[in-house]
Amino acid sequence: MAATVVSGRGPRERMVFSAAQLIRRDGVGSTGMREVAVHAQAPRGSLQHYFPGGKEQLVNEAVGWAGRYAGNRVARFLAALSEPTPSGLFAEMVRQWTDEYAAVGFAGGCPVAAATVDCAESTVATREAASAAFGTWSGSVAHALTEMGVPKERAEALATLMISALEGAILIARAEQDVRALTTVARELGPLLDAAVRKDG
Repeated sequence: MAATVVSGRGPRERMVFSAAQLIRRDGVGSTGMREVAVHAQAPRGSLQHYFPGGKEQLVNEAVGWAGRYAGNRVARFLAALSEPTPSGLFAEMVRQWTDEYAAVGFAGGCPVAAATVDCAESTVATREAASAAFGTWSGSVAHALTEMGVPKERAEALATLMISALEGAILIARAEQDVRALTTVARELGPLLDAAVRKDG
């Protein structure tokens, strides 16, 4: 996920995007409404206008945005592959993070994971938003796997495995300041993922 505000967005969209970027770097607790407005280059007064539910509404919308973003990236990852395979898709999912960490360091993680860690027990709406975001992402991955010949029931389980492995590897990579965990999960899961493709047609 890019760390800069993309021009052409309206103030509301910029604030949702900025909230996602700040949450992925600092967590929910350390992301203030003021910081979001500054990052989004939006008038502070517009926060109440666009987000009458306050910070919780903004966080939930940022989490939803992140889930849609991750889900939409699946098609782009597949388009980058000359011959789409489950292992190739997962390698592209991992490469997004190894490229980011090589370019700008290990400050950022997944905003959905950050919101889950910070709010899962205290804020039901945010937990539900995070669950829905993971569902959106997982659904896109499972659909892609099915299109590559993985049986539907297996595709859903493997999508969960892929996302779980990626999220865990991101966490370890940030702790170690090294991409070792990311490259390891891509290498080790690749053969398992490809073996799930039906060979009958």
